[in-house]
Amino acid sequence: MRIPGRTRVPAEAALLAARLRRPEIAIVHPFQRGPWGGSNQFLVALRGELRRQGFRVEANAFARTTRACLLNSFLVDEQRLRRGLRPDIRVVHRVDGPVGTYRGADDGTDLRIADINAEFAHATVFQSRYSLEAHEQLGLHLREPVVIHNAADPSLFHPPTHREPIDGRRIRIVATSWSAHPNKGGATYRWLDKRLDRTRYEFTFVGRCSEELPHARVVPPVPPRALAEILRTQDVYLTASLHESCSNALLEALASGLPALYVDSGANGELVGDAGRPFHAPEELPELLDRLAGELEERRARIRIPSLADVARRYLEIMGAV
Repeated sequence: MRIPGRTRVPAEAALLAARLRRPEIAIVHPFQRGPWGGSNQFLVALRGELRRQGFRVEANAFARTTRACLLNSFLVDEQRLRRGLRPDIRVVHRVDGPVGTYRGADDGTDLRIADINAEFAHATVFQSRYSLEAHEQLGLHLREPVVIHNAADPSLFHPPTHREPIDGRRIRIVATSWSAHPNKGGATYRWLDKRLDRTRYEFTFVGRCSEELPHARVVPPVPPRALAEILRTQDVYLTASLHESCSNALLEALASGLPALYVDSGANGELVGDAGRPFHAPEELPELLDRLAGELEERRARIRIPSLADVARRYLEIMGAV
């Protein structure tokens, strides 16, 4: 019964009002559209998930209502931070690398990250246990560290509803990379491209590679949705990328239901777990491919990766927004 003098508030309006009361979050990162590197793709997904959970999220801007700020690695303007940050804004610093290890040369970036962390951060998110331990081995001890893996956007990266049977066709291997840096594994892909048994396998590479792959199907960088569609047509993911702190490309493949052959470097094994097989040298690949081909369903069933919603909740917890 309606009480005189009172107006019923629609459920949608009440929900909207509750959302608008939630703290505003600033993410400091030069966001890019279309195909781009892993950090950008993860932060795009994280921003979308935070908004879906009802939080107001701004990019590279602070407001009177801003209560938490997420800095991404060294991609920040320190002078702008000094002008915009207030003492009551909790700052979380997301780092990767060590960058010098990842790039193969120390250009001072890791020390700059440490300086940014010391000046601004209340807490630090490392993307993997590997990254945390590698920083500590270099004597880089950042503020209040926690480990939170990345996650892929499930609206894009998910298994197919129907998987084409392997009987009567070749097994499809795919590798992906936004960067053509040599540490991304180009030499290994080139080795495999020369020696792959094409009566049993076919090889697709999506993105940029430091080496020519004349026998492979090579697809230039594509937007995330198109990449996801390609991944859902494949059977095995291959990554030879070295010193990855938390490969977004690998997580996207796992989220698409692909067991992985991965070089035993960085956090690759930490992400894959029992859902694939490691290798140390290209010469191991033919035998490992044959073994993985016989256990695809078993390895696929062992894929265990964090959901984007859970990752977002962990970020909210460390930012003090929940």
